[in-house]
Amino acid sequence: MKFGEIPTADAAGAILAHSVKHKSGTFKKGRVLTAADIGLLEDSGVGHVFAARLSEDDVSEDKAAETVAKAIAGEGTIVQAPFTGRANLHAHRRGLVVIDTERVKTFNRVHESLTLATASPFEIVEERQLVATVKVIPFAVPRDMLEDGLAVIGSDPLIRVESFKHRKAGLIITKLPQTKPSLIAKSEEAIRERIAALDGELAEVMVVDHAVAPVRDAVAALHGKGRNPILIFGASAIVDRGDVIPAALEQAEGEVVHLGMPVDPGNLMMFGRLEGASVIGVPTCARSPKLNGFDWVLARIMAGLHVSGQDIMDMGAGGLLKEISTRPTPREGDDAKPQKAPQIAGMILAAGRSTRMGANKLLSVIHDRAMIRMTAEAMLASAAKPVLVVTGHEREKVEAALTGLDVRFVHNPAYASGIASSLKAGLAGLSGDADAVVVALGDMPLVGGRHINRLIAAFSPAERRTIIVPVHAGERGNPVLWGRQHFAEMLTLDGDRGAKSLMDRHEDQITEVQIRTDVVLADFDTPEALARLTTASQ
Repeated sequence: MKFGEIPTADAAGAILAHSVKHKSGTFKKGRVLTAADIGLLEDSGVGHVFAARLSEDDVSEDKAAETVAKAIAGEGTIVQAPFTGRANLHAHRRGLVVIDTERVKTFNRVHESLTLATASPFEIVEERQLVATVKVIPFAVPRDMLEDGLAVIGSDPLIRVESFKHRKAGLIITKLPQTKPSLIAKSEEAIRERIAALDGELAEVMVVDHAVAPVRDAVAALHGKGRNPILIFGASAIVDRGDVIPAALEQAEGEVVHLGMPVDPGNLMMFGRLEGASVIGVPTCARSPKLNGFDWVLARIMAGLHVSGQDIMDMGAGGLLKEISTRPTPREGDDAKPQKAPQIAGMILAAGRSTRMGANKLLSVIHDRAMIRMTAEAMLASAAKPVLVVTGHEREKVEAALTGLDVRFVHNPAYASGIASSLKAGLAGLSGDADAVVVALGDMPLVGGRHINRLIAAFSPAERRTIIVPVHAGERGNPVLWGRQHFAEMLTLDGDRGAKSLMDRHEDQITEVQIRTDVVLADFDTPEALARLTTASQ
């Protein structure tokens, strides 16, 4: 890759390294300059630009990021389309993140242009939560360096999300003569809440004397009923392998795998097994809802992961969980939430009367399908969920053309007043958890799901990218992604004005996504245009 200052006249095809102002606006960083762009820059007196040119031995940032992301992604993860050299992995389900940390380290040492950041190993994540991000630093990666990175990954993904297995746990609580009923109740409540938080069920609770024989018999009884894990909450902390709880497990023909752990709080935990079932001696600190070492072990067991003595010993790095007076307050504050993949809905405007066509163009058959069906299938092929179709003119026929597709219909009885009424009807039909919506026109059937996914990948409110617009040859097209922060203004529109009228007010929130083909500009408003589309599809 060649990078540096280039005479504007020679910069066609180069990638802008910095935003450049011209007489009509600004070309933003990352734009691939076209011949028309060059002419505009020269007319604006821009003689040189800082830009990059890729060679045949380079792999573009988006392609490299996507390739790496797909290689590292294991079960329970989903790869988001790349944007500006970044490809994110999100959890496809709730569960525990499992990461090959050694290979992550090795990958990050391959070349400075390739970086991979992950969530903490064995972190509990929610569906759609960000679990890893691949970022390519420059505009391209040398092909041989990318191949070296992929060799580190090999055929075994680096990261996966293990779902919790809905296990039915058993709990034994031991008591001494002086043990208060309130303490027993508190112990049960603490464990019940922990098991429920890991998608499990505390199926049975036994309260027995704090002695070897009663604990042994209780362990055997719970094991016979298939309870797994079996948790033992002792009236007194476990201090030795000869203590009541370890001795009881061994008399039940189980084994003590490890006693104690280098995590504080949680040091006095026992981990054992009995014929495939995990048996855990719960530390007394678990009566508190605060995180402790037992929680780390319990989460792995509830996700069906094997736990060894070495695994427990290795928990010491980062295992100091107690509050420390000198520890600074986290920057984000106590209410910080994990970053999640945005919930993006799709909206197709299909209410118009096609006045210039003379008939409802959305029902025109292109090869073997109605135009509106082609548009809906493209939206459904993207990550936008759910997909709403706003109907109006010839409502029944439009709905019939979409029979069998997983779309929701929202009818706009005021469709004759213009596109703004359809837009507002669609917004009113969105669920409250939609972070953004991709607004598509029903007469643009050539836009594919991959194009929509590129818009979704660019959306980032944290980076002020809340209006995402496709661009081809310097011209803005459709569909357009709008963040929730703009919904209120969109509801104030009226007549035949679309939401594009709001763009001038929020230019700083707009991100342009370059599309190589003109499909984002191609609509079909006249019989002649439709005839060209029909001929091209045959």
